[in-house]
Amino acid sequence: MTATDIRAIFDRIAPVYDQMNDWLSLGQHRIWKQMTVKWSNASLGDTCLDLCCGSGDLALRLARQVGTTGHVYGVDFSPAQLAIAQQRSQQQYPKPPISWVEADVLDLPFADNYFDAATMGYGLRNVTDIPSSLKELHRVLKPGAKAAILDFHRPSNLALRAFQQWYFDTIVVPVAHQLGLTEEYAYISPSLDRFPTGQKQVELALQAGFATCTHYTIASGMMGVLVTTK
Repeated sequence: MTATDIRAIFDRIAPVYDQMNDWLSLGQHRIWKQMTVKWSNASLGDTCLDLCCGSGDLALRLARQVGTTGHVYGVDFSPAQLAIAQQRSQQQYPKPPISWVEADVLDLPFADNYFDAATMGYGLRNVTDIPSSLKELHRVLKPGAKAAILDFHRPSNLALRAFQQWYFDTIVVPVAHQLGLTEEYAYISPSLDRFPTGQKQVELALQAGFATCTHYTIASGMMGVLVTTK
């Protein structure tokens, strides 16, 4: 699947993206996102990056973490997702310190060593070149800065893997079908099959130049967070 195909998918699902995240995660994605922000080590006054920001959930959480003296850049290549993120941020008071940027995570429009912390939610699995995206993330982080990358995974336990597939097939895809988005959500299962395991992600991050990397398994292996330090 090309980058253009992936962008088109995320443009089409933008209106129901948050609703479907609730279905996909059994309502737990908010907890996992808060864990991701915590593992990013974002602090008051920091300048932070949220890659593949989608409708803005993680960026808005980062903004609360950095406060009015900090700033967050939410980056996505889907203009439809960014429009919803912008709308959400404008509805909040006080207005969060976020800049929404339409860009490709493989070619970020930021200087080297710019960010104090970074997050990515459900994005790494969808990029066309994972090693390159990790190298680009490494480039824009300051030395010593952390990044926390949240995504769905295939669990190693065969029973849990079977449950995950049953859930996608009998719950998620039928709901997507009712919304006219069957093909858009049917892609999730093959994307999980292609996605590197947690250990492989650690290896790729180290090859990208990160000094330390840890992969935390959550939700019985159906979810994971890769935490890296430059």
